[in-house]
Amino acid sequence: MRPIIERLAAEHPDAVIALRFRNDLELLVSVLLSAQTTDVTVNRVTERLFEKYRRPADYLAVPLEELERDIRPTGTFRQKARNLRGAMTRLIEEFDGEVPLALEELVRLPGVGRKTANVVATERGATQGIVVDTHVRRLSQRLGFTRREDPAKIEGDLERLVPREDWARFPHLLIWHGRRVCIARAPRCADCVVSDLCPASRV
Repeated sequence: MRPIIERLAAEHPDAVIALRFRNDLELLVSVLLSAQTTDVTVNRVTERLFEKYRRPADYLAVPLEELERDIRPTGTFRQKARNLRGAMTRLIEEFDGEVPLALEELVRLPGVGRKTANVVATERGATQGIVVDTHVRRLSQRLGFTRREDPAKIEGDLERLVPREDWARFPHLLIWHGRRVCIARAPRCADCVVSDLCPASRV
């Protein structure tokens, strides 16, 4: 595990979250909007969105249809708009308008599953688990870290293998390596810095 992490870190020194945000609320909204779309799309939408909606109450002050229009390019916008309003309501009612830090509190917000909660907590410096998205799942399986399909079980396998101090950067390394090299349908094994350690390598 250690050489894999170190090699990927050297190969992808820019492996950080691609979403753009300025505070905890913007981080939460960005991650909620990022489901089933690209970070580029989310950043394009939030550039305007965050000028209009600055506090949780702002998301509740407009008609639902208006919020849907504002986030429409991110896809599944009706569900996302309902989740946003539900999350903002709970933030106001239960957390004094502040985004909580503990995973067990974050997952109580509508639309926030464990992956989203892990992203929000980790980006705020309070890592409590390992983010498992599609890239992390695919690369973890290819590298032989897990044989499971369920994200929660994959996370458990990774937590036993990855040193605690690397929990925050590990998902970013796999995500960027998955985008650039270990592509889903056509992995570029000949260009991979960990191909000699990968049981799925085609080299």
